[in-house]
Amino acid sequence: MTALADAVRAGDRRCLARAITLVESTRADHREEAAALLDELLPATGGATRVGISGAPGAGKSTFIEALGLHLVDAGHEVAVLAVDPSSTRGGGSILGDKTRMEELSRSAHAYIRPSPSKGTLGGVARRTREAMLVCEATGFDVVLVETVGVGQSEVAVAGMVDLFLLLLAPGAGDDLQGVKRGIVELADLVVVNKADGALADLARHTAGDYGNALHLLRPRTDGWSARVLSCSALIGEGIGEVWAAVEEFMELARTSGGLVARRGEQARDWMWSEVSETLLERLRADPRVRADVNGLEAEVVHGRTSPTAAARQLLERLSD
Repeated sequence: MTALADAVRAGDRRCLARAITLVESTRADHREEAAALLDELLPATGGATRVGISGAPGAGKSTFIEALGLHLVDAGHEVAVLAVDPSSTRGGGSILGDKTRMEELSRSAHAYIRPSPSKGTLGGVARRTREAMLVCEATGFDVVLVETVGVGQSEVAVAGMVDLFLLLLAPGAGDDLQGVKRGIVELADLVVVNKADGALADLARHTAGDYGNALHLLRPRTDGWSARVLSCSALIGEGIGEVWAAVEEFMELARTSGGLVARRGEQARDWMWSEVSETLLERLRADPRVRADVNGLEAEVVHGRTSPTAAARQLLERLSD
């Protein structure tokens, strides 16, 4: 792991891909190796701007991320994109392919795009997105963009792992927050209305105004920062610079106020407890004493002879025996 960590820190792209594959693995031996690797890399992390991007289907997330990534590369940044693809509920494989939808950005020597299947994880991100983000930072990327599967009631986990949460909208969403849950709007530090070009330009401006009025009624997520609503056209590149300028302004405020350190500390604590929960569940499912009773208890629950609560307690007691 020390040799792999050295290669990652040196910027070796093949070793970067290998390291992310390792941290995404569910094998027990790989989990131990991944933990050792992250310990080696941790001192080299934390220097990147972490931006989460979510939006309803049709908002143009991939086009927007490619336009933003190309703008950042032109400005001298090293950009990593962690694009979480929805997984098939039957086969488990990824349905979409973000590399093919960000073809120009994927060809840049200063950008790296890593699609990862969500594998049914709620919150719009893969379970190991945090680890992948740290590996990218250790490689030298100073901007990490995390694209979620979509937007909905559960698509908010990305807000708990990034510095700034950007919500991307299409023109016509309206002041009734159509198609977007209020909870995700409350978490947004920046709202961007895309496709502000051609026949949709006027509608995009109206949509931005509607959301601007709605956001005034919500409590700001970040002290000292009122969520902003901007419009842009990722297709023609108009307004992308203004979006990044707002991100930089937010980051400067967060750094000088101490809010960035506080937010990342809270996120690390939440990450720890999330790992505790997930690891306990994995051990529960793998325990032979539990497996021996699972089928019987499930049948009891299905036929109404035992309550789900009582069955769950029995399984947990097996683990502690």
